[in-house]
Amino acid sequence: MIAGSIDDEATMTIQSTPETTQVNGTTCELADGNDRILSVQSHVAYGYVGGKAAVFPLQCIGYDVDVVNTVNFSNHTGYGCFGGTRASAEELASIFKMMDETGLLSPRRLLTGYIPNAATLKVVKELAQKLKSRNPHLIYLMDPVLGDSGKLYVSEDVIPIYKEMFSFATIITPNWFEVETLTGIPLLSLSALRNALSNLHKHVEHVIISSIPLQPWLSKILPETMQPPASTDNQRAYLLCISSSRTIGISSHSIVHARLVPLIAGYFSGVGDLFSALTLGHFNPSPTPSDSKFHSTTQTPLSFAAAAALHKTYSILEFTSAFAAQLPPEERTTTDDERDAAEPVRKLKRMRGRELRLVQGQHILREEWKEGQGKDLKFWDGFWDSF
Repeated sequence: MIAGSIDDEATMTIQSTPETTQVNGTTCELADGNDRILSVQSHVAYGYVGGKAAVFPLQCIGYDVDVVNTVNFSNHTGYGCFGGTRASAEELASIFKMMDETGLLSPRRLLTGYIPNAATLKVVKELAQKLKSRNPHLIYLMDPVLGDSGKLYVSEDVIPIYKEMFSFATIITPNWFEVETLTGIPLLSLSALRNALSNLHKHVEHVIISSIPLQPWLSKILPETMQPPASTDNQRAYLLCISSSRTIGISSHSIVHARLVPLIAGYFSGVGDLFSALTLGHFNPSPTPSDSKFHSTTQTPLSFAAAAALHKTYSILEFTSAFAAQLPPEERTTTDDERDAAEPVRKLKRMRGRELRLVQGQHILREEWKEGQGKDLKFWDGFWDSF
């Protein structure tokens, strides 16, 4: 176990270079020591969603992270019951103002996630605008947390504000439902997918659709190189992750990459928060020819970052799922709304057993990522043909 090797100071060996550190022979990734991130999203006392799913993974790869909480809850809402408070617009504005006045508001990267209402989102919008005007090279990843599976988590009045914020963002990471909500385009065909990406790219250079279920229409248009293995059980569900990069102001189409992964059964929270954080952490907009991590002309800086984030997030999910499968039967029950309503403790135990195993799986987070490990996103040749 990694915890055992770290606790045993007598046997731990550390060797460092400017970009990596080796701990007991394992190469661990390190960010630029001056590359500070400001994270603005939710917080829970117990479990791993929002900032709790984002900050520690970013620290594992070498980032200093400043944290502003948009909510302070006991646990995530999937438990069915929770307590705590939501930060008001005035409270957020006060925090940002004091950080600014004391010279503490100068991140190179900005990460925003769950913002509960329009008033607080307007404050975050003003923050993003201020930081971008001061530093045009600010890397801002905006995760427009609206909802999933056809259900909104937030009030509808945040939607137009998110659209106004697109022009400040470097990267956005909506899921399929959020893409549909932000563009008004149901994703039911290749032409719809193209139109949705074109719509988003009018204002944002880098777009990741973090997950699209592999439905029949999508399976028909996927290139052969992205299809599930021929021997795979036809009943197994899959999710597709798409990265799309386009230079704003240039008429050419975006460069699209994608990768399909099997769906891991069960309800896990904080997955999107973890994915977005790792995408931001691995994104290098201007890799140099000497950068050994990024060396192929078939990859973009976004597809490289998305591949690292997808691989590490999926590995954490596998690690968490394996742990949950070993729990006592009463702590790994299947979802049953009727029984959960009658026996609330049933759901509580299940949620607790499926919290992301970030600390125990930190060896996954710290692993150095290089292209060509068999987990890259693949170039979608012909995506824009005849469009």
